[in-house]
Amino acid sequence: MTTSRKPARLPVAAWGLLFIVLALVVTGLVMVYSASYAFALTEGGPYEGRPAYFFQRQAIFALGGFLSLFILWRVDYRLYRRYAVHILVLTMLILLVMAGLGRWLVRLQTARSVQPVELAKLGAMVYIAVWLQAKGKQIRKVNLGLIPFALLLGVMAGLIVIQPDFSTAVVLVATATAMFFVAGADMKQLLIAFLFGGAALVFVAMVAPYRSERIRSWLQSPLQDVLGSGFQSIQSLAALNKGGWLGMGLGQSQQKFAIYAPHTDGMFAIIGEELGFVGAASIICLYALWTWRGFRIALRVEDPYGMLLAVGLVSWVTLQAVLHIAVVTATTPFTGTVLPFVSYGGSSMMTSLASVGILLNISRVGLRPGGSAGSGRA
Repeated sequence: MTTSRKPARLPVAAWGLLFIVLALVVTGLVMVYSASYAFALTEGGPYEGRPAYFFQRQAIFALGGFLSLFILWRVDYRLYRRYAVHILVLTMLILLVMAGLGRWLVRLQTARSVQPVELAKLGAMVYIAVWLQAKGKQIRKVNLGLIPFALLLGVMAGLIVIQPDFSTAVVLVATATAMFFVAGADMKQLLIAFLFGGAALVFVAMVAPYRSERIRSWLQSPLQDVLGSGFQSIQSLAALNKGGWLGMGLGQSQQKFAIYAPHTDGMFAIIGEELGFVGAASIICLYALWTWRGFRIALRVEDPYGMLLAVGLVSWVTLQAVLHIAVVTATTPFTGTVLPFVSYGGSSMMTSLASVGILLNISRVGLRPGGSAGSGRA
């Protein structure tokens, strides 16, 4: 491990990042309650007759997530490099178990709050950062860089798709590809990766009948199958349309009675309906600020491993938010995915906040000289 030195104070960009996350989490708690109380009253199950069920659980998850954030904030991120192989083994075990028992576990989940794949996704990014840093300039060679990287990523993504969790696989592949590019891959390798990776994703999407039906519905028009594959997209677009500029007001959403799981996959639609274009645009701006400040931290890290890990952590949140918003606005075919820090989900909330803790530690420990707290006025 790199020789330790007294950690610097958090730079301004890191404090800004923390406040952005806090704003997203608080907004999410409010919107989870607004979107879920009717769902809890009508769906039955352990939350029947308990309108605050999802809000209370999300608040507990958020507290646990912030606890992990502050703990990991103090843990030197370079420690993970020492245990990279152990992290990979644990990650693969989680993915193998979920691939074998995923469908059964999904049926046993309580209100869809426990998803071990989120922890595996974090572990995958830690190992990929270590692997890319160790390769150095060899990353530019197809036989030493692209091929082993594609095999490693393909196995991980394949195990996630089997669960099935196509959206998480897409986010993981996109995040890892961003890290691969930053690590030094040339344009020829990226072109090959996009061609073969894109073909693989299309094949996986078309193999499953329900995925191919969603793609067909999206290409033609959701209106072609109003009560089937196009239902969720139509209801989401209706929610955004009803919201107008200023929204219908907190708790006034009508589409939350039609959208399935409005507090998870449909969260951005409910935000648009109740808070309007202004509220939805504000959320997008927060994610844009997250991306900007996160990459400012990554660019100032002197350790290549820390820089790659920071890029992965920031890209993960950004790409997942983009995918969620794209699905809700029917920009892409429908696939279930949560809005980071905002949608309901225990595993997503806790691992996302844990990743923020790691990112803050990178900014605290890994900044190059001249990139400390006083640098930059953003």
